Amino acid sequence: MKDRKVYVEVVAVFNSEGRLSPLSLTWEDGRKYEIDRVLDIRQAAALKAGGQGDRYTIRVSGKDTYLFFERNASKSGNNIGRWFVERK
Repeated sequence: MKDRKVYVEVVAVFNSEGRLSPLSLTWEDGRKYEIDRVLDIRQAAALKAGGQGDRYTIRVSGKDTYLFFERNASKSGNNIGRWFVERK
């Protein structure tokens, strides 16, 4: 069975208060999806894929799904974390 955690490319911005907001994601096959809306942000576990991080409940093309930001444990360097979704 394929890994249930799919790392994706995400375009995101930080607002003036420091909140990280994803704008779009690119799936592993190259398809790009605009994020219509961020509905919720909270610390949560990825129950299907394992791991945890900041769980963003997002709306894409009228459907709600989860997008996770997995923080890097290292406090130095340019890699602060990675985005992933759970494979259905």
